[in-house]
Amino acid sequence: MIHWTDSHNHLQDARLGGTVLVIAKMKQAGVTRCLVNATDESDWPAVEKLSENELDFISPAFGIHPWKAHTAVAGWQQRLQDLLGKHPSASVGECGLDQWIADPKLEIQQPIFIDQLRIAREMNRPVTIHCLKAWNALFEAFAETPLPSRFLMHSFGGSIEIARRLIPLGAFFSFSGHFLHPRKSAALEVYHQLPRDRILLETDAPDMLPPAEIITHSLPGNQNHPANLPAIGKALATALGMSQEALATLTAENHQRCFG
Repeated sequence: MIHWTDSHNHLQDARLGGTVLVIAKMKQAGVTRCLVNATDESDWPAVEKLSENELDFISPAFGIHPWKAHTAVAGWQQRLQDLLGKHPSASVGECGLDQWIADPKLEIQQPIFIDQLRIAREMNRPVTIHCLKAWNALFEAFAETPLPSRFLMHSFGGSIEIARRLIPLGAFFSFSGHFLHPRKSAALEVYHQLPRDRILLETDAPDMLPPAEIITHSLPGNQNHPANLPAIGKALATALGMSQEALATLTAENHQRCFG
């Protein structure tokens, strides 16, 4: 069996309908490692518990998603540092900037994001970044605070020109099944041009549902099952002219280089 690594999902999300069966199906499908990202302080305990119950399968990431920036409560920075200190293998995420949504406004998102970059840098942890229609703001944030040495642009949908600005800064880029939709062909073309040693693979489950013909595992409500990762990997391998085995090995090695 080919061994696949999911570099970004949200197994704590209630939309998945419970984790025991979901994780069992992931393992049966050939997923042998995954990184589970929190989205705000309220789900940090759930991500922590998942990682403690599945030490050899799950790596945790703790952070505040830009959509949840308004939920940040005073003192969250110290609580995040304390949690990261408790889990030496944990990374920071999911965090970032998003101008696709109207609220919370960028003025609320920006300081929350910058603080998470600072914490990641000070604690030498990689960080997972969400950026949607906010590239100028992202580079402004990068200019304001030193970056950690490596970071993942998850479900990266930017241009190759943006990618080339990010690569010297330590960026990795993860491909999600959403980019297999025909209307997303431009994103797939960017992955053709990225350095192979910077490409990772993700589901972003329960979001980023791939096209119907790619789906091997279904969930109610058109949610993306994380056991779809091998099918997503197979489709990307075909698009890149690689074998499945080669892509699985490459993305696992790149995940290790990014997240340790």
